[in-house]
Amino acid sequence: MNITGRIGHALPCAIGIILYGSAVTSVSAQSADELAKATANPVANLISLPLQSNWEKGYGPGNDTQYTLNVQPVIPVKLNDEWNLITRTIVPFVHQPEMSIGQGDDWGLGDTVASFFLSPTAGGRVIWGAGPVLLLPTASAARLGTEKWGAGPSGVVLVQEANWTYGILANHLWSFAGDDTRREVNASFLNPFVTYSLGQGVSLTGQAELTYDWNAEQGKHTTMPLTISIGKVTHIGKQPISFNVGYRYFAETPNGNPEHGIRMLVNFLFPK
Repeated sequence: MNITGRIGHALPCAIGIILYGSAVTSVSAQSADELAKATANPVANLISLPLQSNWEKGYGPGNDTQYTLNVQPVIPVKLNDEWNLITRTIVPFVHQPEMSIGQGDDWGLGDTVASFFLSPTAGGRVIWGAGPVLLLPTASAARLGTEKWGAGPSGVVLVQEANWTYGILANHLWSFAGDDTRREVNASFLNPFVTYSLGQGVSLTGQAELTYDWNAEQGKHTTMPLTISIGKVTHIGKQPISFNVGYRYFAETPNGNPEHGIRMLVNFLFPK
């Protein structure tokens, strides 16, 4: 079955599970909505462990599907009464299909990206955080990573009012060490997002994830998937957990692929 067929089967099932959870969950609507609001905030004072799966169609001569599991722990650290340090780490596990005939597939660990946001503890309509981002060459195979060490600035600003959360997260990475035979890293990342709460812990999110590679060939600088998703906060036993499923459309890519995909996320929440 191609990925369009998978989307047609998977999305209604996943959305049905999320909406069904609205009726059977033991968590109160108020606490579910509070947790849903926190998960929409990248610098919320909330420990969480998101496990994000992405299936993206359109790689290589076989028009194959790449699978990526992003393990993304978020750990806030209270520095004092005025400031928190929010650590957000992305550790990808990738199944990369062959990009040329006879190359074969690769399955393994990709490069790790770790962001650190210094954020005020005082709440308000406008929330922000800023700090460094690091690129760590943890890939288990050459084609799964850059083989470069990198660093740069990262920041996020957002507004939460009524049922809305909207804002933008951005970073830029420059490589400063690593394999001299590999291309230098000089890339910007922009992630505008908007979330609307429907109540009972259910929310809708739309976002773009734009990466601009400044060292790429002319006309091949930009990768930009657009994602629309639905999420639900519930409990399994006493464990708060968030489920999310969405469709991804690649508005622009360097070589015309991938084309589209699906995203599913399970997020374990640990409120203080």
